[in-house]
Amino acid sequence: MIKNKKILVAVTGGIAAYKAVDLVSKLRKAGCQTKVMLSKNAQEFITPLTFKSISGMDVALDMFSPAGYIEHITWADWADIVVVAPATGNIIGKVAAGIADDLISTTIMATAAPVLFVPAMNIHMYENPIVQRNVTALRKLGYLFMEPEHGLLACGYRGKGRFPQTTEILFAIRTHLHHSRDLAGTTILISTGPCQEAIDPMRYITNHSSGRMGLALARAAHFRGAAVQVVAGALQDAVPDYLPVTSATTAAAMHTAILKHFSQADITIMAAAVSDYRPLHPAKEKIKKGDNLTLELERTTDILQQLGDEKRPDQTVVGFAAESRDIVENARKKLVKKHLDFIVANHLQVAGQDATSCTIIPASGTEKTVAGDKFSVAHQILDMVAGRQK
Repeated sequence: MIKNKKILVAVTGGIAAYKAVDLVSKLRKAGCQTKVMLSKNAQEFITPLTFKSISGMDVALDMFSPAGYIEHITWADWADIVVVAPATGNIIGKVAAGIADDLISTTIMATAAPVLFVPAMNIHMYENPIVQRNVTALRKLGYLFMEPEHGLLACGYRGKGRFPQTTEILFAIRTHLHHSRDLAGTTILISTGPCQEAIDPMRYITNHSSGRMGLALARAAHFRGAAVQVVAGALQDAVPDYLPVTSATTAAAMHTAILKHFSQADITIMAAAVSDYRPLHPAKEKIKKGDNLTLELERTTDILQQLGDEKRPDQTVVGFAAESRDIVENARKKLVKKHLDFIVANHLQVAGQDATSCTIIPASGTEKTVAGDKFSVAHQILDMVAGRQK
């Protein structure tokens, strides 16, 4: 969690500066101590008073303010993490070149805390080879980046350059405060969400899964450096812009999509609630209301069994078991039968809720029961799974 953490938000001069207000507000609501620095150009877009009102703290504006010229050292030492949001091409270039000529660039130079850049700019500026060279150079030095989103930009262009959703920035901050990029170089395939099997063009069979646990795992793995591929069923929430996703709303479509990506995956996590049965003869036209309806169902392909049977020794396969009774016992049977490396067992009562609890059971080793919101539980699952990869 991030309660009581010290977050320094450095706002530089882009039109997205106003969106940093919502970020600061959410950080404060999460219980963080949040201080704000504004560059000279940022003050052309939004006033210091706005940030002071939202953060409840003084806003730093000038290295040579009456507060004293060592302010950049004091704030650099104070922060648990520095978040540059929005980050312009100018500040990225300055830091990459080792230039420290204002309050923000000097503070970044002086801090030992992690620094997370959140770029937001015109698509052509972001894709400029100079900017990309600077981003690459800073990544190699250990600086952290969050990719901008695709969409309509303030300049009228459409493309990659939008300020990310502030909720996603919070997920990134939570990760970087507690975890390293220990999954860099790892490819992870994650399925999530329920399937929908057609009865007729209007009706279908499904289940209560929201898909949020799988999305939490995908977010967490991405921010820890993994190359993530999501295969998504009928999700209640949108997949974040930074995650590549293949839509697969039926068991057959999910089977095809999973097999397409499985051979390239170091770790496969099957968090999707795949349908066990589907109507044998779905109607081509809507079934009219009448007497009782009898459906003949057929089994779908057991994707998890196939993955467990076919995985290479260097691959890790993780399954989920949602049970209503004898949770750990039934999960262990599934783990053995399907030749899995891990299985995550949880009670059906937590389906669709943000707070969750589950037991992570390895094929060999000690099981662990964890609880919390889905994002914190996702990290705990990845901690155990990543440990096997080392």
